[in-house]
Amino acid sequence: METIKFFLDFFLHLEQHLDGLIQSYGTWVYLILFLIIFCETGLVVTPFLPGDSLLFAIGAFASRGSLDLVTVILLLIVAAILGDTINYSIGNIAGEKILEKEKIPFLNKKHLEKAHRFYETYGGKTIIIARFIPIVRTFAPFVAGIGKMTYSKFILFNVVGGVVWIVVFSVGGYLFGNLPFIQRNFKLVVIGIIIVSVMPAVIEYVREVRKGRIS
Repeated sequence: METIKFFLDFFLHLEQHLDGLIQSYGTWVYLILFLIIFCETGLVVTPFLPGDSLLFAIGAFASRGSLDLVTVILLLIVAAILGDTINYSIGNIAGEKILEKEKIPFLNKKHLEKAHRFYETYGGKTIIIARFIPIVRTFAPFVAGIGKMTYSKFILFNVVGGVVWIVVFSVGGYLFGNLPFIQRNFKLVVIGIIIVSVMPAVIEYVREVRKGRIS
């Protein structure tokens, strides 16, 4: 329960927490942000990390001069690509053995199944599309690895998806994050980003429930 409260507080007060990190750690904050994005994309046990809203906040802070936009974008692109690559490799090497276990510590099989359905529907494009869907983006590379997608194909989708995802949200935050309305309602904007991000997954879940009722 305490963990849930911590992450809920982190989400809802993202601006204050990011400002605190910058004030406390200076240039080391770049490494911290790198690790957050790497962990969200690279470790299947950390799908709860605040990718989209964090990137938007990073862009907003860059527009204030607290962070260097080019530096942070380049670092986070590397983090996103490297994270997905590690995730893919784990799925490719050990994915089948992991799935053979009835219970997998820290891993929600329903999330994994959702990513698998997404992969079956969209194929390799899943790696790009999933970047914009929380939870699915964490499991998509893992599923691609299990599905034995060739690395040459995977890395192409990985690079394109990583670049587009990081640039869209961070530049969006840079351009719009300091508008008076957004500054006054930053918490609501973060919540809005989260809602919009999870909406595709919610719609997909509702469709699956309806299909189950019909059948």
